Parts: sequence; structure tokens; C-alpha cells
Amino acid sequence: MKSTKKPWIFTAKCPSVLGTVDVVTRYMAESGNYVSEIHSFDDYESDQFFIRIEFIPNGDAFSEDVFAADFQARADEFNMEWALTPPDHKPRVAILVSKYDHCLNDLLYRYRTGQLNIEVPVIISNHPDLKDLADWHGIPYYHLPISAETKPQQEAQVKELIERYDAELVVLARYMQVLSPDMCQYLDGKAINIHHSLLPGFKGARPYHQAWEKGVKMVGATAHYVNNDLDEGPIIAQGIQTVDHAHYPEDLVAKGQDVERVTLFNAVKYHVEKRVFLNGSRTVVFGR
Repeated sequence: MKSTKKPWIFTAKCPSVLGTVDVVTRYMAESGNYVSEIHSFDDYESDQFFIRIEFIPNGDAFSEDVFAADFQARADEFNMEWALTPPDHKPRVAILVSKYDHCLNDLLYRYRTGQLNIEVPVIISNHPDLKDLADWHGIPYYHLPISAETKPQQEAQVKELIERYDAELVVLARYMQVLSPDMCQYLDGKAINIHHSLLPGFKGARPYHQAWEKGVKMVGATAHYVNNDLDEGPIIAQGIQTVDHAHYPEDLVAKGQDVERVTLFNAVKYHVEKRVFLNGSRTVVFGR
């Protein structure tokens, strides 16, 4: 079956019991909704079941309220938490950034060209350097300087902007600040961070130069959800590139930044397409 209609997304998780797939697919069939993509996973370690379905509704009169009323009784039998996402939903994403522009520039390009189905209502930075880039895209840019003494006040301002612009996701696109425990708790599960995968081996300033001194043979990046464990939140996506003796520190930086921007894009895309499920300290990610 081919259709020009954009699909709705159904996502759910529940305890692992017999009939979890059937209760969803049977309802879809009985209601005439055509399933165009389906992924499911049963984690026997956590005894949790996860499912994601894209479906084309049966006719133009599809009602989210009717779906909810009809399906909820079946879901209750399985203690199933579920959600529907309409095809026209564009998550509002606030971006935090410092001075490095490679991740921000990449996200804005993919946003502008439709590769990311999102809205970017605000960009927040602790430096003024990237204001021109935000202005070119017509996005409000807030420069909020930070120091050890002003950190609580600055983070309160960041929270206020996130709420004012109704952002449902926050992306730290090389935001070079260690968040306070209070801020990490506030952003828990709704913020994505990117860092080079040289951590924890090469921390602090000039990590790629440190890595070059040790003769590393690959560089990489990790995108993860923010939590109170510094750079150790649940991982969404990772990427690597090999290097060798002919690569100098500036080559490692360039390759590393390429991996960072692509890895961050993949993580944001998986998240906004509802392909990521938190599963304790880990994630379940249904790729394409």
C-alpha cells in the first residue's frame, strides 16, 4: 500500500507479558489503520517491552480522541504507557551553545532544509560570538554570561527562557559549561548533550592535542541525555573515525568536529521521531 499521507507515530512501553505486540497490531487492524513501519523490543533484563509504530489512519476523519478512548481499555490490561504523535507536530527545541559553531551551524542547516522536523524558537549562549548566525536565521539569541559567582542566577535565566519559549527539548550544541545538579535534574530526560568520545581519557583543555600526543588511532563523539552524572547520561548515538600517524592535532580536531555534528544530528533526529526510549540508565533506540 502506498500513500502520500504522512504517518502518525504510536509509541508505548509496558511490562513484558504475553500479548503485548498483539494488543497493538490487532487494534490497528480492527480500526483500519495501515501499519507502515513497526519496531519492538523485549528487554529480558528489565522485563520491559517497547514498541514504535508508524501508521496511516483509516480515512480523513481519524480522531485522536476516538483512538484514545477505544485503545485505553486495552492498554490498561497491560499497564501500558503510550502516546500518539501527529504528523504535523514539530517539537520546539532550545539550543545552548558557547563559541564552537560546528554543531549549531549543522543543526540550523538541517532545520532550515527540513531534514529535522523541529522549530528552533531560541538560542542561548554564555558568549556573544554566534549572534550573527542566529540573526541570519531569524532566531532570538540571548547572551547570558556566567561565572562561578553568577552560575545560579544564570541558570535561572536559562530555565526562564526555556519555559518562556515552550521548549520541549534542549540541545547542548557544544555548550562548554558544567551544569549544576539542580540544572541537571531540571533537564533530566529532556536535554541532549554532545561530547568527544576521548572522555574520560583526555579531559580539560585541548583534548585532541592530548590525544595526538598519545598516538590515538580513532576519534569519536557521544550524544546522550543529560543527567546528574557528568557526561555519563543514557547514550543515544555514537560515531567514530579512524586516524593514523599522518594526522596532526588540527586534523584530529577537524575529524572530531565532523563526528560530533553528525552524531548530534542523529541523536536529535531519533529523539524527535520518537525512536528513543529511556530504559533505566540505558536507551532503546529504533533506527530506520
